Amino acid sequence: MKNIRFINFNSKKKTIETIYLFGDRVTGTIGRTFLSCIFVMLFFYVAPIFINFLHEDILTGEFKNDSRKIMVYKLDGKNVDGKEKKIEDIEIFNEKDLLSDILTLNDIENDSIRLNASTIKQLFKDTNYNLNDVRTNKLVKPVALTWLPYEIKKIENTKKRKELFLQIVLPLVLEENNKIKLDRIKLFSIIKKSNNTEVEKKWLNKKYKQYGVNSKDLSVLKIRMDEIPTSLALAQAAKETGWGTSRFALEGNALFGQWTWSGEGLKPKDSDLSEGHKVMKFNILQASVRAYQRNLNTHKSYKKFRQARAELRSQGKKLDSIILSQYLDKYAETGIKYVEILQKIIDQNNLKDFDDAKLLPSSKKLESLI
Repeated sequence: MKNIRFINFNSKKKTIETIYLFGDRVTGTIGRTFLSCIFVMLFFYVAPIFINFLHEDILTGEFKNDSRKIMVYKLDGKNVDGKEKKIEDIEIFNEKDLLSDILTLNDIENDSIRLNASTIKQLFKDTNYNLNDVRTNKLVKPVALTWLPYEIKKIENTKKRKELFLQIVLPLVLEENNKIKLDRIKLFSIIKKSNNTEVEKKWLNKKYKQYGVNSKDLSVLKIRMDEIPTSLALAQAAKETGWGTSRFALEGNALFGQWTWSGEGLKPKDSDLSEGHKVMKFNILQASVRAYQRNLNTHKSYKKFRQARAELRSQGKKLDSIILSQYLDKYAETGIKYVEILQKIIDQNNLKDFDDAKLLPSSKKLESLI
């Protein structure tokens, strides 16, 4: 596993202060001036040259959960030994482009309110939202909560705890899938046209950036811009959070445990201090779901997952979470065991019942376009 870290320039001020303190102890004003000159030369002249020879893993950033590759950003196409990679193996991602809409979503909802479990249950009851009805009529009430309730970990009845978790996460997954469906409809309409308007070209460029398609290849964008089966997303969220009871889920809305070295996040209690990673946190649950989908739709580790999904599309078949889960063995260190756990969660909890569920009322807009 590659450990990819961000260079933190926030420490520059501290470094300068340390240099000055050392200078005072050695030679006073002369030493301070001399050391400052050396620091400036190193920073502006030597550092750029040295950086070019560093391995790309040190210079670039990656979001991970456990040994899971989330998003990789590369500066060049060189291997550790300095040899050039084939051009098709090079993916240059820009963090701001890939996560721009996710970060914006975080900024908008940074003052979100956490409801307690009893209030949430009453809300679901008042809106007649329950999973039994959803399994039958396939309609989900658009109840978008921003936080999981702290009390969820105190619910001793396993069935009730799972139901509450699914009720909270299900609308969020459907909402993000709806956004992708709308984008795909627009993409296909653009593909069919011989000439595109300036507005359409601008929209395409935005999507190329969000999905890391530097080649601006429509066929690649079409494969990446697609849904994640609802049952698969629910299973992974359940696995990563212990059905909503993990500290990362409750304190940071981290439904899928993404790691970051950028400084913002929650520190794992049992992690190696030398690793310096944190679990990426979100202001709202919706942002976590969107980041998860962007991960599977852009990272090269899940290329086979996307290819298998595209193959199901070409055959006119539904997106089968059991089939597609087989291509997520790289999501965790446990590999195939992780896949088996996901498949068990899907089967034992009948999560496939939600794959064709529709979110109201936003689903009406989709139906009018299809």
